Amino acid sequence: MADEMVELAQRFINSYNVPGIPKVEVNGRTSWTVMFALTRALQHELGITALSDSFGPTTLSTLQSRFGPQIDDLTRHGNVYRIIQSGLYCKGYDGGGMDGVYNDRVAESVTELKSDMGVGGAYPGSGLQPKVFKALLTMDPYVRVGNGTEQVRTIQQWLNGRYINRREFFICPCDGNFSRDVQKALIFALQYEIGMSDDVANGRFGPGTQEGIRTQAVLGIGSVDGSKQFVHLFQAALRFNGWDVAFDGRYSGALADTVTAFQRFAQLLPANGSADFRTWASLLVSTGDPSRPGTACDCITTITPARAQALRAAGYTTVGRYLTNASVPNAKNKKIQPGELATIVAGGLTVFPIFQTNGGDPEYFNAQQGAQDALAALEAARGHGFLPGTTIYFSVDYDAVDEEVTSRVIPHFRALADRMAGYGSEYRIGVYAPRNICSRLAKAGLTRGSFVSDMSTGYSGNLGFPLPKDWAFDQIATVTVGSGDGFIEIDKNVASGRDRGQNQFTPRGPDTALDVAFDMSQWGALATDLVHYIEDNGHDDWYRDRTPRECITKVLDMDALITGLARSFRMRKSLIQAVTFWEYQADFTDDAVDGLVAAYFRWWEAYELWQQNPVGQPPPAPAVIKDDSSTGVAQIYGRTAIRARNHCVGAGVIPGTTLDPEDWRARREIWQRLRDDDDYNVSTVALVHIHSAHLVGVTTDRLRYSDADNVAVLARYNGTNEDAQEYGRRARDLYNIFERFNAALRA
Repeated sequence: MADEMVELAQRFINSYNVPGIPKVEVNGRTSWTVMFALTRALQHELGITALSDSFGPTTLSTLQSRFGPQIDDLTRHGNVYRIIQSGLYCKGYDGGGMDGVYNDRVAESVTELKSDMGVGGAYPGSGLQPKVFKALLTMDPYVRVGNGTEQVRTIQQWLNGRYINRREFFICPCDGNFSRDVQKALIFALQYEIGMSDDVANGRFGPGTQEGIRTQAVLGIGSVDGSKQFVHLFQAALRFNGWDVAFDGRYSGALADTVTAFQRFAQLLPANGSADFRTWASLLVSTGDPSRPGTACDCITTITPARAQALRAAGYTTVGRYLTNASVPNAKNKKIQPGELATIVAGGLTVFPIFQTNGGDPEYFNAQQGAQDALAALEAARGHGFLPGTTIYFSVDYDAVDEEVTSRVIPHFRALADRMAGYGSEYRIGVYAPRNICSRLAKAGLTRGSFVSDMSTGYSGNLGFPLPKDWAFDQIATVTVGSGDGFIEIDKNVASGRDRGQNQFTPRGPDTALDVAFDMSQWGALATDLVHYIEDNGHDDWYRDRTPRECITKVLDMDALITGLARSFRMRKSLIQAVTFWEYQADFTDDAVDGLVAAYFRWWEAYELWQQNPVGQPPPAPAVIKDDSSTGVAQIYGRTAIRARNHCVGAGVIPGTTLDPEDWRARREIWQRLRDDDDYNVSTVALVHIHSAHLVGVTTDRLRYSDADNVAVLARYNGTNEDAQEYGRRARDLYNIFERFNAALRA
């Protein structure tokens, strides 16, 4: 939302005609671009000639040497005051006008800002200290934001207030959310309490910090803070990682119980309830203690009998292996090799599958690629023989910032999940990624397990994020195992026990009887054949709103989905193409009928609300009751879809639970998806055909239907009367046209 005072700040920035101070868009919205421009304006006012976006040591020291320990109403510098006023407005505080005066309103806002930061005690009064000025010109919030909690915010304020006078400690956000800057502030605080000087403390979890924890900060029941604040800092670390503990500086029995629960969650065994080094490490850095044992691993190297023996002897029980090679030039041959799975099992190990054809390029992640990956992973997993229900870990092997998770990764996985569901949800979707990506995908309901790339400690997606709740494997170190023929380099993983891997496989291999993608260079020939059939047989009346060419375009636009459905359910894609082509002609009454059905569902919803609070008269029923309709691309009734899905669930074709087709809520949900989601609608065509075949007694070998079988299945799609039989014969003719092209491509 635009803010007129932020607009004034932006106009103030644009009043500078100084090289190095960019013009900003006047849109009333705060951004890093605005804050960087204000930083450059301040540097200019301080006489710094090399302007930059960074409010670094030079800016800080020059500010202090020019104006002393604080800026206040005695400083008398109009443009510096305007920069302060602009920063306050951008932060949501009253800037007192854009008049270049440090008036009472500005002084009050600065006092409020410092209180929100937690530094009011360290920096009393209404003056603006250099470190507060630095924090003012950032996008860091100092009030609770989003899912932030007051408990975390209190700790953030405590850190700022206690350590702000240390040279390298700068004000961290106070928004109630754990982040990389807050994590760094916590480590700085720990280093100060250990006794590191300002010349040594660096905010990194290095050897000195680790040794300090081992020698000074091992805590247990009865430990209390004295001159050192180790219990407070340990409680802060737990809070930041999502564990509900008091922040009182006392190591109580309740705290020990929570620590025990965390240790069990993170597989820090044996769980003893004490703040030992491994527990500190797991709270402070994504790898935790990388020297701790792991029982799982992943590797790009083929597992031979000698390597399997070496891994088992080293305590490993599960190994992650790649389903395919990467689709990039000169890619390493890291995929599962023929006979390798049997070797792994013979060596006493289990296997979990990883899918990565690229994964390290941001441009790779989009909805179209996610849909493509679904079929590629499905067929690779089937080919190697992984059993239904296995979790496949799809790789996101780069440091996607939060905005990219939203714009790239989530759409990719949503399309992947939708397409996998369309193919029958044979396998579960997991993810290999940094912590933030894993947690966000799980929260969105798109994954069922996380393989966490915690070894990438510098990734922004690992810094300041807790271990995902659904973690299955935690990658913590690259190590070597064995010697001679048994030598192998692996990534060591801690296993949570949520995924124990597979030790039984039923390889299915490539099946040349299955359909393949359509050759789009033959679009014109296919369209010509279909148009000739329609015109030569006097079927022009079929098409009222759309031409045959529009319908064939729709079918071929969905070819990847239809091919995947046909391959997944081992049926001819011509069956799906024929009815989709036919039904997409869109009868002109459909919109009106769909409107009646939608009105019926709205009435039921209103009626049930009235039943909960029966005041006045119940909502009147629609004048025309229409409780279902054939809708969407392939014109499917809600009841038809439910019955088809129920049959396929019962037959083990797809997983899931059955629904009552007479339950209006269930029918509404399915009907709306059929109407609004083309992929879902066409995916349902395959299930309707499977159900239809059962109803008419056609063999379950869907790749070998006779001509009569095809007519029977296609007719049942339309009903059971004589009109349906005519429908079946006409749809069979369309099937044969599609099949001439599909069969040639299979061959």
